[in-house]
Amino acid sequence: MSELKALQEWYAQMSDGDWEHEFGISIETLDNPGWVVSIDLEGTPLDGHECDLDAEFADGEWIRMTSDGKKFKIACGPRSLDRAIRAFARFAGAGSESTAGAPTLVEEGS
Repeated sequence: MSELKALQEWYAQMSDGDWEHEFGISIETLDNPGWVVSIDLEGTPLDGHECDLDAEFADGEWIRMTSDGKKFKIACGPRSLDRAIRAFARFAGAGSESTAGAPTLVEEGS
């Protein structure tokens, strides 16, 4: 599944008639340049899951991923939005398992 489809599916699953009225997802640009993705975790199965990871890639791109358990935020370089969404998908996958481990930013052909 593509990164965008995975994010869309997660949002659709969380949208229960109430959650989407108070919470949601935003994608914005940064002036350094780059992107920031902010995803509310409150009221989802990921509520309470925390992380704090940084990565720099061989192509000069970077990612900074944090979660305080209520909000997941990921900032990234201008050509790493797909990596950012993939990192959230991995975070969401790890957070949904009973034996969740720390999320990783391991690249798969990016």
